[in-house]
Amino acid sequence: MSVVTATITVGTSPVAVAVDAASHTAYVANMSDGTVSVIDTRTNTVTATITVGTNPGGVAVDAASHTAYVTNTGDGTVSVIDTRTNTVTDTIKVGRYPGAAAVDAASHTAYVTSYDDGTVSVIDTRTNTVTKTITVGHAYGVAIDGASHTAYVTNSDDGTVSVIDTRSNTVTKTITVGHPYGVAIDEASHTAYATNHGDGTVSAIDTQTNTVTKTITVGAWPYGVAVDEPAHTAYVINYGDGTVSVIDTRTNTVTNTITVGKSPEGVAVDPTTGTVYVANAGDNTVSVISAR
Repeated sequence: MSVVTATITVGTSPVAVAVDAASHTAYVANMSDGTVSVIDTRTNTVTATITVGTNPGGVAVDAASHTAYVTNTGDGTVSVIDTRTNTVTDTIKVGRYPGAAAVDAASHTAYVTSYDDGTVSVIDTRTNTVTKTITVGHAYGVAIDGASHTAYVTNSDDGTVSVIDTRSNTVTKTITVGHPYGVAIDEASHTAYATNHGDGTVSAIDTQTNTVTKTITVGAWPYGVAVDEPAHTAYVINYGDGTVSVIDTRTNTVTNTITVGKSPEGVAVDPTTGTVYVANAGDNTVSVISAR
């Protein structure tokens, strides 16, 4: 049974979290104070606080290059953090109101959504330069399916998911869902999970056909989602009721509901341990869930 085993105090309004399993570290974007909290996942303590841009809203880690990418919604930039020293080494200009980031380590590329521009910025992580801007909808979430060379982007106000071929960086399909926010990929089962925060559901998308195969009812205002492939589990963060819905990805049914902090927004899973980290924007904490 999955249970909350620790609660960690971080910065103000934590909205996103990413895990670097190799270094036993989690990075938490604190929107209201312009910082990133660095958590040692072995001790569940904050070991550093990094100043980034204005209103950081998303974070992604490239473990291979020892780098974290933080989207700053307030100033249209991405802060590049060296995870060995926990210092900002570069700042990249992207579109207006960048929300989420995802890294494709194999192609040395990061994808950053910009809600106000309706675009995705493609960043070469070797040079930290934007190499292409892709037009989508009112983009918010993004996830990479490395096996199929595909990125999935949720267009929140448009009720769609844009499918991008990451080899050509072109949109190949647009899928109608609910009112989507977050997205995560289960490569093993060829499924993308998009949270629909307007109607309390999750759309399960077959990534081989790019069709919605099931709509799963979860809690109120689902925001973030993360997948634990070895455990055949997806975790959906319900902002409206302070819970996490646990989905069995083999049956696409909810098997458990876990109470966390107030107004949770972000979630990440440590793929090595199966530990789940939930960023609770309403009470400035991270809930740690032991799931395996």
